[in-house]
Amino acid sequence: MAAPDRIEQRELPVADPPSPAVDAPSRPSPRGLRGRVGSVEILAAVLVLVVVFRAPLSRALSAPGLQTWTTVFVSVMTQAVPFLVFGVVLSAVIAVFVPASFFARALPRHPALAVPVASAAGVVLPGCECGSVPIAGALVRRGVTPAAALAFLLASPAINPIVLASTAVAFPGQPKMVVARALASMLTACAMGWLWLKLGKTEWIKLPHRPELAGMSKPAAFWAAARHDVMHAGGYLVLGAMAAATINVLVPQQWMRSLGENPVLGVLTLAVLAVVLSICSEADAFVAASLREFSMTAKLAFLVVGPMIDLKLFAMQSGIFGRRFATRFAPATFVMAIVVSVLVGVVLL
Repeated sequence: MAAPDRIEQRELPVADPPSPAVDAPSRPSPRGLRGRVGSVEILAAVLVLVVVFRAPLSRALSAPGLQTWTTVFVSVMTQAVPFLVFGVVLSAVIAVFVPASFFARALPRHPALAVPVASAAGVVLPGCECGSVPIAGALVRRGVTPAAALAFLLASPAINPIVLASTAVAFPGQPKMVVARALASMLTACAMGWLWLKLGKTEWIKLPHRPELAGMSKPAAFWAAARHDVMHAGGYLVLGAMAAATINVLVPQQWMRSLGENPVLGVLTLAVLAVVLSICSEADAFVAASLREFSMTAKLAFLVVGPMIDLKLFAMQSGIFGRRFATRFAPATFVMAIVVSVLVGVVLL
């Protein structure tokens, strides 16, 4: 009877049950899955509505006004998309594989001479306006004089070979429009750079630290930059094509003719339209060519103003350089681009 008393009963350690909040992966509740609506559900709903309302949609699509709208929209998109894609890819290559220090070594030390050289660099190292703003910010961080960086910011999306080629395609048989756009954009960029040297203040520029592509491999950074620019520039292109088609259909031709016949109103109208539409510079020539009621000088103002200042560029300039800079630089650029476009248009067009 004594043997059982000598047996030591030891309790084995029992592992704590896993905490569902920490160890076990969280699983969405069936109620949460049922309440979530994604793109697939939205697409399915749209397809069901199309099937249900097929007859009314067919009658609506056969309307002459809507057919005209669709024709203008598709024609603008078809002509512009190849230039947009090529420009975005080239802009991503420049942003990732061309070091910003290259500009600091290539530009003259004298600020007044660096402005036209930086403007002309837009031909050698082109980029769309979405890419030129962060590149200009990087140039300022690397010690490039702000006047030269701002001249590059304005000239690069306006005088690069892709933009000039798209302009030649949009205006066939009119090489003067290509020359006028390059010359007016170059003069505007230089004038704004020299104006900054005269009146600009360093405290107006406030650069945040935003290394969006820092720490990524070059292929990953390239695809990230390309996807970002395609999503943003492509979306604005769609909106611009829709706006151009809507103007051609809804705005009475009499109004368009009256605005186009007045030289001053025509230029101001297309300049404001360029700011509002915010079309990528690789595609804006096709939209301008579709506005047949306006003069060539007014179309030139549209092509010069758009790549330099529009709604998306104002937002990007505010984010990169600060709001104090954007609220001063954007209106001055708008006025300078109009004045130079009118002068060049009167002489060449």
